[in-house]
Amino acid sequence: MKKGFLFISCEEAQHICDKAQYDEAGFWERIELNIRLSWCKVTKAYYKRNNKLTDVMESSKANCLDPKEREAMESKFKEELSKH
Repeated sequence: MKKGFLFISCEEAQHICDKAQYDEAGFWERIELNIRLSWCKVTKAYYKRNNKLTDVMESSKANCLDPKEREAMESKFKEELSKH
């Protein structure tokens, strides 16, 4: 759904923004995103919220499940499912 060579839709810009957060966006995608960010308020707001969320998640001290705990939880879940 591209509008032109360097002009992309808002939805595509948001998708590229998500990819850029994880360093998965290519060179041309980043250029297209920067052009879109220069004039689109909606994309700019999405970009700022996305960056803020990433910063909060990186700075949080959230404890994640240990892989062994996760496997134990999955096996228990499967056991319970098989009972019903």
